[in-house]
Amino acid sequence: MSLRTWGMLIALSFLWGGTFFFIELALVDFTPFTIVFLRVSVAALALLAYLLVTGEAIPRDAAIWAAFLVMGLLNNIIPFSLITWGQTHITGSVASILNATTPLFAAILAHFFTRDEKLRRHKLFGILLGYCGVFIMMQPTLVDGFSLQSLGQIAILGAALSYGFAGIWGKRLGRSSALVNAFGMLACSSIVMLPVVLVLEAPFSATPSLISIGAMLCLALAGTALAYILYFRVLVLAGAVNLLLVTFLIPVTALILGVGVLGETVHPFALIGTAVIFAGLALIDGRILGLLRKRPGPGREIP
Repeated sequence: MSLRTWGMLIALSFLWGGTFFFIELALVDFTPFTIVFLRVSVAALALLAYLLVTGEAIPRDAAIWAAFLVMGLLNNIIPFSLITWGQTHITGSVASILNATTPLFAAILAHFFTRDEKLRRHKLFGILLGYCGVFIMMQPTLVDGFSLQSLGQIAILGAALSYGFAGIWGKRLGRSSALVNAFGMLACSSIVMLPVVLVLEAPFSATPSLISIGAMLCLALAGTALAYILYFRVLVLAGAVNLLLVTFLIPVTALILGVGVLGETVHPFALIGTAVIFAGLALIDGRILGLLRKRPGPGREIP
């Protein structure tokens, strides 16, 4: 990848890693479903404005909007809700690490639901290693049985699973441009979340501080709308395989912000589990194995 593409990839990791930080700040004054609704609706409006400026046509076919609705459920409503609720019981730092298990779920789902992404030996070993890392991370909260902390961790894993399903379903959205797809699913997510918020929470009774409002705007505009624009540009420039590198970078940003700014503490088991999860992800990615295979053996010269 070029230096420009690397810069965009790192910027994307900051945007997505920062979402866990901004959720922590927003939770001080906003309730979880309200945060999700504001996140998707403000981001949808921002992307709508972007599409109008660029002149991209918005589809009117009912079938594609039905696909947007399903994608919105899998990629926005379910994971955003689980992550936000989960962060009421665990730190954003831990949430970001557990969220990095998305490729583990995606690899398993792709094996069963696609024809060209079957599990090979190194991927299977990487998945098993990754889940060993998850088990290590959760050990401190499972010693005395299930607690709200362990339920919060399971919620983040549920979000990662939902993202995995979204990756499979997203292949059905090939008729429209990537940004139109992003707007469509965010618009559908906003419509679904509005009655949920009005029935289950009292959003109009909130009296948020400027910090919470600023965090909410950063979450919607930077961590969602701008991140989608940047995501699809990196996808075009670097491809899906290189884009997977962002999985390794997001927890780094979240840890820097969570520990350095919010003063969060990270259990040693979490750090050990993180290393094991990353090792599993590296095996699934396969590039390290590819480099090892290319190394010259004894008595061989490098061409």
